[in-house]
Amino acid sequence: MPVTDDAGLDRLLDAETIAVVGCSTTPGKAAHDVPAYLQDRGYRVIPVNPFADEVLGEPAYDAVGDVEEEIDIVDVFRPSEEVPEIAEAVRERHASRGDAGTLWLQLGISHDETAAAAEEDGIDVVQDRCLKVEHGRLRG
Repeated sequence: MPVTDDAGLDRLLDAETIAVVGCSTTPGKAAHDVPAYLQDRGYRVIPVNPFADEVLGEPAYDAVGDVEEEIDIVDVFRPSEEVPEIAEAVRERHASRGDAGTLWLQLGISHDETAAAAEEDGIDVVQDRCLKVEHGRLRG
């Protein structure tokens, strides 16, 4: 079952490093403003965007598997139909490196079958929730 309770969500917010798949270079877009908010709150934000060299002052990576740093949360700003492919990369990374323990699907993004498979591999999953909203609500 995806994480939905406040205690579980708050526990996930103890993360330090968040890889943002679909991180945008365009201010005003949620995929830019949410990572900027998280960065301002002390999280290390690692952009994953194959069309950008840098976002928010951080080098951008083409894929989750390319990120050299240890990842706590993989935050996804891509359409629901792309979730299975992204989640497979997260599952592979989690199995091989032991990090990327949370898959967070932003508001409007969900994929129940993929979420269940990720959870079977020991990955916490959050669906259809904004990381910025939950952080503001729980940690103000």
